[in-house]
Amino acid sequence: MTADDTAFDVIIVGAGPVGLSAAIELGRRDIRCLVIERNDRVGYSPRAKTTNVRTREHLRRWGIADALRKASPISPDRPATVLFATRMNGHLLARFDNAMNGSRVRNNLYSEEAQWVPQYILEDVLRQCAQALPCVTIQFNAEFTSVDDDGDKVTVAIRDLTGGAERTVTAHYLIGTDGARSTVRDAIGATMTGQGAYSQNYSVIFRAPDLERRQVHEQALMYWMVNHDVPSLLGPMDESGLWFFMATKLAGDVDPATIDPAELIRRGTGLTDLAIEIVGTDPWVAHRLVADRYAKGRVFLAGDACHLHPPFGGFGMNMGIGDAVDLGWKMAARLTGWGGVNLLESYEQERRKVHIRTIAEAVANFESTSNQLVQPALEDPGPIGEATRREVAEIILATKVREFRTLGIVLGMRYEGSPIVVADGSAPPKDHFMLYLPSAHPGCLAPHLWLHDGSSLYDHFGDGFTLLMTEGKASDADAFQAAAKAQALPLTFLTLPDTRLRGRYGARFALIRPDQHVAWRGDLLPDDAATLIATVIGARTLPAPAPAEKSRAAETA
Repeated sequence: MTADDTAFDVIIVGAGPVGLSAAIELGRRDIRCLVIERNDRVGYSPRAKTTNVRTREHLRRWGIADALRKASPISPDRPATVLFATRMNGHLLARFDNAMNGSRVRNNLYSEEAQWVPQYILEDVLRQCAQALPCVTIQFNAEFTSVDDDGDKVTVAIRDLTGGAERTVTAHYLIGTDGARSTVRDAIGATMTGQGAYSQNYSVIFRAPDLERRQVHEQALMYWMVNHDVPSLLGPMDESGLWFFMATKLAGDVDPATIDPAELIRRGTGLTDLAIEIVGTDPWVAHRLVADRYAKGRVFLAGDACHLHPPFGGFGMNMGIGDAVDLGWKMAARLTGWGGVNLLESYEQERRKVHIRTIAEAVANFESTSNQLVQPALEDPGPIGEATRREVAEIILATKVREFRTLGIVLGMRYEGSPIVVADGSAPPKDHFMLYLPSAHPGCLAPHLWLHDGSSLYDHFGDGFTLLMTEGKASDADAFQAAAKAQALPLTFLTLPDTRLRGRYGARFALIRPDQHVAWRGDLLPDDAATLIATVIGARTLPAPAPAEKSRAAETA
């Protein structure tokens, strides 16, 4: 094993969407990153298919939202609709339009609509973006084997899988974005806790050019098949006949190795003589797991390496990209000198709450699949069948709406109680799994608006912190800007001639973090601006609870 003379700021293990997003978030801030990936390319399997509104807002910030839209093999004219039917040649049961907020019609709640696109297309766009950054290096066929953290740096051992040679590379930090079987997680002794492997499922990628022509329903992004034979769902991966199919909650005694995937698809869809070419199969089990810790020393975990859940609601990959953004700006702040010594501790404190809340929603969605929706006589002709289908339609509309109306989860996440968020004494907005109420309550996502010139409010935020003034004289912020400059805080001062902003933000001023969450708001900037800044960058040491307070807490526990 030889030592490498090249040292990086950050080494990222895994070049999936989370690892690439971390590299972009860091690389745009001139942080030198090495991304290693044990495979010879980013990805083969579609896996995730929903890039939600929040992730696309990050892509917009990175300048690649339009690139992903253009790269998608799914036509922009395909409606963002989810249909429930007995089969692809059977009875229509229910529909959800504008699923996941995928409509291209502008909405003040967000700057980018969701996009249905195979994960490997997203990965390709992210990879091209990362590789275009001068300080990002991506190495394929490279396997992480160990890490030594001496408190000042990490020394990472890497094996070249093409020739077997090993080398060591030093860096300030290591990020494990290497998925559910994370070797980085093992290296820091973290363990996954919760409920694992509680359902067996079977996914298939297949080519059937005639399926679209032969099915009797309108075009949609996803079709749920509710029948006794094979409760399942399927949807297009392109416009030329590539599809995914998922059979959910297989019986425990079913051996996936014995399944004929083409026959499974024919039975589920009702198209018994459909010509099918199997591209790939993927037996998988559902989990509800969270790591007992997300970091140790200079080593951090993100994405599936620290949280796993059923893929219903499209949260997993998107939540992992959110991890990369949160960790990325904070790590860059530490490396460039303006982030406080406690800033990185807030990563787990903020993200764990988001993970637990989101995972609970994914599990709730998974508890109501096509398996639970099937009723006797569902496909029967005549009045009995019609009555049964109306009953099931009512159940679908009542129970599945939360899976396709997700803004409450996607945009309603907040970092309330974070040590780097300053409370203002106001009541937080209602927390709801579907309903999103834009609010500048500290810790919440900064409320969005489309401005009169057609631009997004978010387009005017800076890469560092942004001080938004909704009304008043620009000179009112002079002292705060001087304090920010004295503490080397990257700050954009923003004032816009839009009278709606005062009501939208509920205050004259809002201090917005690099990840577009509100760190502080108020009608008057504090006289002691240095203390506020020290708090939001993690440079302020908070006092420990008094002994009496500790005692009361122990009695309450």
